[in-house]
Amino acid sequence: MNEGGDFYRRGNSRRRMRLHGRHVFYGKSIFREKKRRGGLSGIFFSLMLLLALMPVQRIQAQEAAAPDRGITINVYNWGEYIANGTDDSLDVNAEFTRRTGIRVNYTTFDSNESLYSKLVGGGADYDVIIPSDYMVSKLIHENMLAELDFSNIPNYQYIDGSFRNPDYDPENRYSVPYTWGVVGLFYNTDYIEEEITSWSALWDERYAGKILMFDNPRDSFAIAQILLGQSLNTTDENDWLEAVALLKQQKPLVQAYVMDRIFDKMESEEAWIAPYYSGDAAILVDNSENIRFVVPEEGTNYFVDAMCIPATSVHKAEAEAYINFLCDPEIAGENMNYVGYSTPETAAKAYMDQEMVASPVHYPDEEILARTQVFVNLPEDTGKLIDRLWAEAKMGGPGESAVLVAIILGFLAVYIAIIVGKRRRRKRELA
Repeated sequence: MNEGGDFYRRGNSRRRMRLHGRHVFYGKSIFREKKRRGGLSGIFFSLMLLLALMPVQRIQAQEAAAPDRGITINVYNWGEYIANGTDDSLDVNAEFTRRTGIRVNYTTFDSNESLYSKLVGGGADYDVIIPSDYMVSKLIHENMLAELDFSNIPNYQYIDGSFRNPDYDPENRYSVPYTWGVVGLFYNTDYIEEEITSWSALWDERYAGKILMFDNPRDSFAIAQILLGQSLNTTDENDWLEAVALLKQQKPLVQAYVMDRIFDKMESEEAWIAPYYSGDAAILVDNSENIRFVVPEEGTNYFVDAMCIPATSVHKAEAEAYINFLCDPEIAGENMNYVGYSTPETAAKAYMDQEMVASPVHYPDEEILARTQVFVNLPEDTGKLIDRLWAEAKMGGPGESAVLVAIILGFLAVYIAIIVGKRRRRKRELA
């Protein structure tokens, strides 16, 4: 690891690994397959495979299936964010149903904002949701979460103390942490030969047209704020104006504002440098020998996704049973082997692939964690300010926004003139 926290060829994916067809960290990591081809005997290989599969077999060999209780809970989670039986993983939801007799209707979302819109719209009733830290804070503030009965969640005892009473849920009444991670930089060493240690690399004119940036305001603003020495949760309008000015300076250098498309663009070498989440590191670094992941020396965002129950849940006790099940160390370990993100339970690491446990991508040292900040929900007026400034940053500033509006209005005027002209001609023809 270098001064800025440079990590090498280890990792897994948070939500999109299966889209790339990767087999990592469940007895099938690329790293280990290379070692196997290097000369393990057939007997030793078989033994290793047997040991790798033991946790799943042990889970599956437990008590007989519970009778169907006639209850279905609705779980809303990020895509590719739970083990589902593929790639030799445990099917977590099926195992929960087998043990409890409670069925699971599992659907996914792609952003915290999508989750929020669905909840506010009232179009669906959910029993368990898994938002990120700042969205948990927002939902608490708007009285949209149910207070948890921890007597129904005894496995909460396994959640490490450092994850209790977080800033986004200071009294620990509404949430239980599910995963965590940090934001860092990916860069291609074929094109960027110097060692990257700073977020300022995203403003380096040598990489103009080869830089990717987050396509969401909190993550993008956070990078500018960290460079400026600001709090990620500032409510000072001047801070946000200073941060947006920095993002506007960067815009001419940015090839695209993206989320999932980072993988295709970095792997195809269309882009050379991009920020993203640590849990997704393996998609790039395991597939490409020329891509590294670094946590910049100025610091970064530390995020937590947490399990919550909406205030509208009609199966609260069953939802708490589901959260308790996911907190079982063995289940949590098997689940994280597939998901690829970091667990808030030390006890779960005994059931995880030890390469992942030892990886500094998934478990950064205390020096790096000491330089992190967590998002919390911001006041409504600050949120509106961020939305406006983000639109300006992507457009290039108020001037360009005004030009775009003028162009749209011009096209609209021409369209209306054409329609009016056609109607007048029709009236003349009918006269």
